[in-house]
Amino acid sequence: MKNVLLSLLVFVMLTVTQALAYNMKDFTNDAKIISALQILEQSGEYDVFANLQKNAVKIRFYNLSGYGTVYATNSYDQYGRRVIYINSVYANAPTEQIACLIAHESMHVLRKATLEEETIATQKEAACWAKLKRSSVSYPDNKLTRRLDKLADLRTASYEDGTDYIHNKIASSSFYKAQFGI
Repeated sequence: MKNVLLSLLVFVMLTVTQALAYNMKDFTNDAKIISALQILEQSGEYDVFANLQKNAVKIRFYNLSGYGTVYATNSYDQYGRRVIYINSVYANAPTEQIACLIAHESMHVLRKATLEEETIATQKEAACWAKLKRSSVSYPDNKLTRRLDKLADLRTASYEDGTDYIHNKIASSSFYKAQFGI
């Protein structure tokens, strides 16, 4: 009887887990992006998927070189559909880094970002990097890695003394001051 109950419990758990799995092809056809989404799913970042599904977001690599130092952006395509563009410069970046960019952009749900929303998105990116960065991996020494490391450091410092360093960094940025009118 115990074996039957145990078998039934295992079956139910596997069935429920499979039912909760996301179809990554709903968001992209790119294998690298699918791998990044799988990492986010495996690490329990369900709010990322809730936002992606709610806004019917598609994700793709795109040449953003004409926009300055842009890592990724949440925008709209020519048909008015939500899309996350990840700068194609980072197409060969480690999958964990792509996942962090997706996590950040998925937090943008408003038509026009606000300081509060950008803070939430950047905090999410920092939290994902702190969770996903593997100590056994030597990440490339580039702008993206330095950005993610800096954000993780700001997040840690914020926990240590209660100051929201990520919010302060965004609020003091000339780029965001112009964008948000502050």
